[in-house]
Amino acid sequence: MFIWFAVLSVVVTWAVFQSPAIDYRLVALGAVIPVVEVPFGAGPLHSLVAPTLVLAIVMATTMRRRLLRRRWLGLPIGMYMHLVLDLAFTLTATFWWPFLGLDFTDGSAPELSRGLWTVVMELAGIAVGVWAWRRFGLDDPDRRSRFLRTGQLDRAVMGAGGRRS
Repeated sequence: MFIWFAVLSVVVTWAVFQSPAIDYRLVALGAVIPVVEVPFGAGPLHSLVAPTLVLAIVMATTMRRRLLRRRWLGLPIGMYMHLVLDLAFTLTATFWWPFLGLDFTDGSAPELSRGLWTVVMELAGIAVGVWAWRRFGLDDPDRRSRFLRTGQLDRAVMGAGGRRS
């Protein structure tokens, strides 16, 4: 389950921040990082500790480098987005680890416990991805190239009007 997290995290982050300086590739990466622990169950990457630690590292290592900070903030933002999109907060012991104890919630990770809903979520992710492709003008080779090189979206797609130039 990658598409749901990667695409939705980018679209929601874009909708909230409308920032052309965020590296949306890092948002997508941050959103799929917690999937690596899925075979082992929900663990620290499904808790508030992991994205908060990454956020602290980004903030500490990018002091006085505003543009670099804005770009790298995409990684913890994506990790937080994963928690929201995965409903990780429903696994109380894991979400609040280690504050409520050192044990994680028993059972499989949320990504594996949804059955058919996983397929529905991935299909929804594909549909939103098609919409985003058009909305962000990624059919334009220059915009697509810029996104692939820098992770940035064209300033022309930012703002309330939504008109592409």
